[in-house]
Amino acid sequence: MFTKIWKEMQNGQIAPIYCIFGEETYFVDETIKRLKQSLNKNEEAEIITFDLEESPVDLVIDEADTFPFFSEKKLVIAKNASFLKASEKGKEKIEHDLKRLENWLAHPSDFCITVFIAPYEKLDERKKITKAMKEKSIMLHAETPKENDLAVWVRNEVKAFEKSITDEAVDKLIEMVGANMLQLQIEIEKISLYLGEEQQISVHLVEELVAKTLEHDAFKMLNAYLSHNSAEALHIYHDLLRQKEEPIKLVGLLASNIRTMNNVYFLQKKGYHPNQISKQLKIHPYRVKLMLENRDRPSEERLLKALNKLAEIDLQLKSISGNRERYLEMFLLKAL
Repeated sequence: MFTKIWKEMQNGQIAPIYCIFGEETYFVDETIKRLKQSLNKNEEAEIITFDLEESPVDLVIDEADTFPFFSEKKLVIAKNASFLKASEKGKEKIEHDLKRLENWLAHPSDFCITVFIAPYEKLDERKKITKAMKEKSIMLHAETPKENDLAVWVRNEVKAFEKSITDEAVDKLIEMVGANMLQLQIEIEKISLYLGEEQQISVHLVEELVAKTLEHDAFKMLNAYLSHNSAEALHIYHDLLRQKEEPIKLVGLLASNIRTMNNVYFLQKKGYHPNQISKQLKIHPYRVKLMLENRDRPSEERLLKALNKLAEIDLQLKSISGNRERYLEMFLLKAL
């Protein structure tokens, strides 16, 4: 859907109202960028941004109905359109005149492009304003692509830089960065610029250049521990300590990963499909895939023992002074 709309924008076919909902910021940023490019082809368009958590929607309507001073068309961006989602009465900071908005949606200005951004997973389909927005605007759902689609998108982004990438490097890139498309785009650009005239992005290059996240390192440390690779687990642990990470924080991350892993295996036994597991636990399908494809899958008993041991270490770190780094270090050395 986004690709089709972006092509239309490039060809000058721009609708008066867009509504982008969903949590994937890449699609929001990219759509705004392409709108600006389309409007600025002949002249510099006026761009005005409102935060609807701080300003009433009346200001957006008034601005959209005011002729631009310096260009033929203007772009009005209305962020955080919370009135489109389910909300508790009395919790709203701003009073919005939704009746006026409904009327305006039926007769928008022809000299203004207005973009409503609702960065929420779901909208409240029962609301009149949501129904009106769906009927009168171009609705775009900014959601992270599924695993295979995300891999295709990565290859296309790499191709845009006139580079190629191995399948293993694609998997490693998604594993390290996660499903954050904006961050993936940044890392692809960085690697492509580093390559210079060389063509192929390898898994080694990804491991060398991609910024590692704490969550990724904690997951990798846990996998090394569960695979009885104490040397690797300790190497990662000491690296994190050099980065000034607190042992108590790392204990919490390890415990969280173990609980997630245990839940994934439990749901698989119950007959859940990987995508169903992902939705149930609210984690990305790629992470589920990594856990399910693990050849050294630990037993439920071993996971629970490790979780119990981490709970003991957590208590020690909160109540005993001394060499705090040693408690988790001994845990990683003595694989259960």
